[in-house]
Amino acid sequence: MSGRAAGPGLRPLHISAPSARRIALAAAGFREPRVEQPTARHLARVVGRLGLVQIDSVNVLARAHYVPAFSRLGPYPAALLDRAAYAGRGRSLFEYWGHEASLIRLDLQPALRWRMEEARSGRGIYGGLARFAAERQPFIEAVLREVESAGPITAGELAEAGASRKGWWEWSDGKRALEWLFWAGLVTTRTRRNFARVYDLPERVLPPEVLARPTPEPSDAHRELVRVAARALGVATEPDLRDYFRLDPARSRAAVAALVEAGDLLPASVEGWAAPAYLDRDAAVPRRIAARSLVSPFDPLVWSRDRTERLFGFRYRIEIYMPAHKRQHGYYALPFLLGDRLAARVDLKADRAAGRLLVQHLHVEPTDPDPAELRAALEAELTEMARWLELDRGREALPA
Repeated sequence: MSGRAAGPGLRPLHISAPSARRIALAAAGFREPRVEQPTARHLARVVGRLGLVQIDSVNVLARAHYVPAFSRLGPYPAALLDRAAYAGRGRSLFEYWGHEASLIRLDLQPALRWRMEEARSGRGIYGGLARFAAERQPFIEAVLREVESAGPITAGELAEAGASRKGWWEWSDGKRALEWLFWAGLVTTRTRRNFARVYDLPERVLPPEVLARPTPEPSDAHRELVRVAARALGVATEPDLRDYFRLDPARSRAAVAALVEAGDLLPASVEGWAAPAYLDRDAAVPRRIAARSLVSPFDPLVWSRDRTERLFGFRYRIEIYMPAHKRQHGYYALPFLLGDRLAARVDLKADRAAGRLLVQHLHVEPTDPDPAELRAALEAELTEMARWLELDRGREALPA
């Protein structure tokens, strides 16, 4: 990394491509060595650094929100994340729309109230849901009254749930009403039951001290969210920072400019990047990253496919939604991080009926790793993942 410490009026720092990779990996939590027995404190450090983890319903391997902690800590008790997310007033996470549906640090709830307010007026929300809210407001108010009197409650337990329909995730009218109330911050997730949300009022779920905190101005909230994104990414373009919490471009640009002015973000240029970059002022610049990790398709490290390609020369597309005959790397291909490179893609499946972790496809990237070293490292990581999932890896050889 070269150049003067950047700030208003100073030339940007210049960051080499290898340094940018190492900065990004350190920021994302891949610098620290794993521990033998991860605890709630180790999990809190991971989530504290990332700010949020994405929730997704795909369960071919493990639910998406559990995997980022495994990628950084190794085999950890998944119950630790459940307690952090759903353990009554002792929780440290809450569900809301961050980067899609997410488990988010509880202290960030005030910084997302602007999104709840916008949802109430039909902005920043799926168009179909906004139209439903405009057309069915009395029904939504009745659903809210039912949550008040009968909650916690699932969509299927509503007295007037309504029949599910084709399309739009096959949601019933009751589910639509609850999801609008969730967007609007008028209900939240108390827990999950067979992965279905169990809804309740925020005042019966979230700690009173969080609800009592002042609501920041939207501009202040956007600066806080961009600051969280910058800490988790290390080095990023403005669109990268914006994408982390799916922010509006104009407000994201204003937040970045304000953080540069305050010295929280340092303007930078990165070797091979066309767009200007920004470096978190507290970002570590390690000389070496000695990571070995299977990374979820929904991990913050690879959320921005464009940034993933810029950092690692790794063009990544999740192929779940493709017809089988069009897939190149498999239904659920996880990037394999070795050192500071994404060295392979591994299509995995948890065959729970047979109690086995299956490797359905392996693609090695042209990153010049030693083939024997790569396969030994990958096999060791697969063994760790199988142990975490309480599955048998078996002795079958990795695919050629």
